[in-house]
Amino acid sequence: MTVYDLIGEKVGICVSGGLDSRTITKKLTETGVKVLCFTADLDQPDETDIRQVCRRMADCGVNALVVDLKNEMAEACFWVLKAQAKYDGGYWNTTGIARAVTVRGLLPQMLKHGCTVLAHGATGRGNDQVRFERYTNVLAPKMKVYAPWRDPKLLAEFPGRTQMAAYLNRFGIKAFVGGKKKYSTDANLAGLSHEAEDLESLQTPCTIVKPTMGVWPDDAPDKPEIFTVVFKSGRAVRINQRKVNPLEAMRLANKIGGRNGIGLKHALENRIIGTKSRGVYEAPGMELLGRCLEFVYQAVMDRRAAQLFQQLSALVAGQIYDGRVYDPATSAAMQAVDVLARPASATVQVGLYKGNIYFRKLTGCAGSLYNEEDSSMEESAGLNPVSSQGFVEIQSVEARSMARAGQINAR
Repeated sequence: MTVYDLIGEKVGICVSGGLDSRTITKKLTETGVKVLCFTADLDQPDETDIRQVCRRMADCGVNALVVDLKNEMAEACFWVLKAQAKYDGGYWNTTGIARAVTVRGLLPQMLKHGCTVLAHGATGRGNDQVRFERYTNVLAPKMKVYAPWRDPKLLAEFPGRTQMAAYLNRFGIKAFVGGKKKYSTDANLAGLSHEAEDLESLQTPCTIVKPTMGVWPDDAPDKPEIFTVVFKSGRAVRINQRKVNPLEAMRLANKIGGRNGIGLKHALENRIIGTKSRGVYEAPGMELLGRCLEFVYQAVMDRRAAQLFQQLSALVAGQIYDGRVYDPATSAAMQAVDVLARPASATVQVGLYKGNIYFRKLTGCAGSLYNEEDSSMEESAGLNPVSSQGFVEIQSVEARSMARAGQINAR
């Protein structure tokens, strides 16, 4: 689909207010396409005032609507935390889950205003083009999708930022190319992802990134900070004696984790389209709450439940990354996660120090399978060590059979 195929359609554009968004919007309006802009308020930490997006888009002669999705984004964070869904390199896939929230939140507003096409600014080399398109396809099958940066006509006209700025300047719209960026950033309540530009070279250290939500561990305080969180069936309900809803919990955990250098990850990940991408990720609140919840899971899950959970977690993480959050497999996996997380209620206390999270204590965990007397190496009223004799003898039957059959390889 090219820009000229959109004449006669009403296009809802997902915008950020940046140079790309304004260029696409202005080009469509000059071509005679009806345009309405939409932006999602995901509590982005790099936006001091989300309304600024509307003001920047107004310069292009187009109205922009802000859709408040802060609470939806917070619920999505809790959903990901419960599944412990991390992707390549062990990072929290903050961008992937945000795309699911964004499209699901913006589509109803676009349809309400008569839009027949959703347009997005994702490149033709990344993951987000797949996510935007797939979520539109599954949530509004009749809605068309336009990807400007896969449109050969636009790519020819705007090969770089210089051409985009010059185009806007011709209409009296202030736009600057600016200096060369060291990297690009995508942000939401769950965290930030940094990639591209200088980060594309593996000879560039990840520390060129200046954290937005916190600090590198080297710059964190020299004194440990104590953090306490109460979970109820895998959901954080109280932090440092303060009752919190999901949005409050994420904001508070982001603040506390960030100042202690928590949640900075580097990854060479496998993209949906088959290439590899380098990223530096910030997710202080997700890492802090996720690690604390992991301590509870360790207490309440037996070995087979834990193995099943790990498989479900990996599946959910892959589904998020691939733009398949609303697929049946994801739904089924999360229903199983809910069952396994049901007994995950406890109070966890940890110490935070220069990027590290240290376990301090676990209390109030009625579903815990841990019994000190059974586990003790000292004399106790727990498991009678003599009782293990029969169990070990039964195990020896199989071991000797395998040895006699020549199936043991000791190399």
